[in-house]
Amino acid sequence: MFVLTIFLLIVLFIIFKLVLIVEMREVCVIERLGKFRAVMQPGLHFLIPFFDRVAYRHETREQVLDIPAQSCISKDNIQIDVDGLVYIKVMDGAKASYGIEDYRRASVNLAQTTMRSEIGKLSLSETFSERDTLNETIVREIDKASDPWGIKVLRYEVRNITPSLNVIHTLEKQMEAERQKRAEITLANAARDSMINLSEGERQEAINLSEGDKQKQINEAEGRAREIEIIAEATAQGISLIAEAATQPCGDDAIKMRLMEEYIEQTGNILDKADVSILPSEIAKLEGFFEGMDKVTAAAKGAK
Repeated sequence: MFVLTIFLLIVLFIIFKLVLIVEMREVCVIERLGKFRAVMQPGLHFLIPFFDRVAYRHETREQVLDIPAQSCISKDNIQIDVDGLVYIKVMDGAKASYGIEDYRRASVNLAQTTMRSEIGKLSLSETFSERDTLNETIVREIDKASDPWGIKVLRYEVRNITPSLNVIHTLEKQMEAERQKRAEITLANAARDSMINLSEGERQEAINLSEGDKQKQINEAEGRAREIEIIAEATAQGISLIAEAATQPCGDDAIKMRLMEEYIEQTGNILDKADVSILPSEIAKLEGFFEGMDKVTAAAKGAK
């Protein structure tokens, strides 16, 4: 019974060494008598017991490696602490086993040195604004160096960029000064725009007043011209009627009489309105004298 148990254990041990099950998420590197034999893909495989052994197992899924924070000096000589994440994937199990001792540690160290080198090419402000470019550059440099290791660097992400406390304090003062500068510029622009608007308003007001005065003068001139035109037309019509009347019998006497009446009437008006009398006031009574004379003349003509 004891011998049977020992035999069964030996058989189970041989079967365990004979059969290899590789999971879907990994690959196995097989060595035969210490020499590389093959890379076993996921599935069921058979080995030669005591001759073949699984030397390495590699994760084939994408792996995330944490890059510890490190001190870097930017192009403008500012000390900053930078950390990040690097994403890698094993592409060749044999190279990952024999091309490098520890590809994970090597990837982290390479990412740190590359990041330090790239940060030194940028100023502090550029490290924040050019983060995508920085990530792409680091990925390209790491992937180029890690190709013999059988791994593929998929991407790199800068996680934190932290300046020193003195730099942060200086940046805060600079930002405060910049905000104050922008505020003063805004106020100055507002004052300038206000003055411009006021001057434009005054200019427009002056233009409107001048246009109104101009139109007023034009209207008054047109009114006076129309008045003169109407008076001239009336005068011409009156002269025409007078001329027509002058051709009638006794027309000349009537015209002379009318002129005399107008003269006497205007003379009387002048004497009434003038402060100083330049003619005897009795001359204004000549109108009554001539009226009486007309009546006498008319009576005499009727008696004949």
